[in-house]
Amino acid sequence: MSEIEEVLTKAKKWPKGNGLDDMQVGQVFEHHWGRTLSEADNTQFSTMTLHFNPLYFNREYAREHDHPGVVINPMLVFLTVFGLSVEDLSESGGAFLGVEDLSFHQPVYPGETLTARSKVVDLRDSGSRPNAGIATWHTEGFNQRGERVIDFHRTNMIAKQLEGK
Repeated sequence: MSEIEEVLTKAKKWPKGNGLDDMQVGQVFEHHWGRTLSEADNTQFSTMTLHFNPLYFNREYAREHDHPGVVINPMLVFLTVFGLSVEDLSESGGAFLGVEDLSFHQPVYPGETLTARSKVVDLRDSGSRPNAGIATWHTEGFNQRGERVIDFHRTNMIAKQLEGK
């Protein structure tokens, strides 16, 4: 047996994320990672997604519109906060079913650090997949001062019980 084959026979599948059975309505997840957004992140994201609003890359224009400098693209804020929640909520896989009630509460500026918290608001069995269910969470994103900058509801299909847990 080769060294690689030997390692593979000893390897264990490590489950990622949580399954539907690991959650209950009202449960709160304080997502443990945070992310500081830089002006470079913002410029690259805005350019790559063709968001050419001068608020996102022109400091003087932003200042003329009562901002201290460039504004972080709100879609980058959304995707960052969404991404912070994935490890706890949907990393186990399953169909993404959508986002509702997306609200931006205040601008985010380069150098600010975002954190996220999610609450389970609905769990139900899937009508078409007996080993899966539908979960809906209310996710909030905060800046380093604890001020809410964004919130939304999102829904995913996820496995009921994860293999190996």
